[in-house]
Amino acid sequence: MSSFNLEDMTDGARAYLVPVGCVWGKGVGASSGVPGLSFPAYRLIVRDSGARLLDMVVQAQDVEEEFSSLPKSLGHQVARQLEGFRTQKSPLKMPNRSMPLGFSRPLVMGVLNVTPDSFSDGGKFLASDSAIARARQMVAEGADIIDIGGESTRPGAKPVWEGEEADRVVPVIEALANDGTPLSIDTRHSTVMEKALKAGARIINDVSALTYDGESMSVAAASDAPIVLMHAQGKPEDMQDNPSYDDVLLDVYDYLEARIDACVAAGIDRSRLIVDPGIGFGKRVVQDNLALMNGLAFFHALGCPVLLGASRKRFIGAITGEENAEHRMPGSLAAALKGVEQGMQILRVHDVAETVQAVRLAQAMHDSAMMGATS
Repeated sequence: MSSFNLEDMTDGARAYLVPVGCVWGKGVGASSGVPGLSFPAYRLIVRDSGARLLDMVVQAQDVEEEFSSLPKSLGHQVARQLEGFRTQKSPLKMPNRSMPLGFSRPLVMGVLNVTPDSFSDGGKFLASDSAIARARQMVAEGADIIDIGGESTRPGAKPVWEGEEADRVVPVIEALANDGTPLSIDTRHSTVMEKALKAGARIINDVSALTYDGESMSVAAASDAPIVLMHAQGKPEDMQDNPSYDDVLLDVYDYLEARIDACVAAGIDRSRLIVDPGIGFGKRVVQDNLALMNGLAFFHALGCPVLLGASRKRFIGAITGEENAEHRMPGSLAAALKGVEQGMQILRVHDVAETVQAVRLAQAMHDSAMMGATS
């Protein structure tokens, strides 16, 4: 570690342990909290005020020896990340539901937009009957969770009055609440969260990580619901105007770590938290989204389940030339499988049947590798 210059470091310096490679089965390397997944090596990065003071590859078996020679504050950061990597993700306990939701395999969360203007399927399920039928279809296709939203958060979307948003989603939640599949409420508004939870929603999914509405944190803390904390730079109406990062992977990590700490300080148990790097939300379309997709395994260092929402996103269209979001299923499957390879616990998708089939095959191959099967 001779290239590390203590004189260049301030109190704001940060250390990161980014996995290099993901191995399923009887691989050589550091085990992770995802059963069967290990990391053969890490990039040990130290940065301060946007400048990298250190960037080196460390073999998994040498990590603890290497970070022991770091300054104490940085060593604590790396140790915390190692603990996060190794943490087994506890099953999600949900209010008024006796059976927790475990992570023995990647869970598929089906998207249900009860909106007139969502980027992919806006308007198709605005009527309650259509939305209810679509939810039940996704469950029949294998969805583990249904994520119900009444406000579009696509780039350029305008805010929706929370009363109108609630009127869209509450009747749907009430109709589906006793079907047995956990429901997630996709909202930034505390009043919608409250009404949705009362109607039977079991999970809160907030694209603002409980920052948009000043009452959201207290509503979330008062419930027993798991909470998805997503990263977004800016708000939907302006988030794609000029997104900028020093390093998108590290910056998003820092944000989510801070939001986890804020939730814990507010009395929310860490076991209730799920993180989402926010593919497409305030990100440069290709450069930033690909960096996040390639670095997804790093978010396991936060010690929480990780949700990937890449389905039908604009970066798929930008790379493939497919302008119609509804025709991006093949690219969405490729993104989902990239997530599975990096141990994502939840995949938020539009094309449920196709994703479930792909994930089952990937999981079977992982299981076979874990057992050391050769045929």
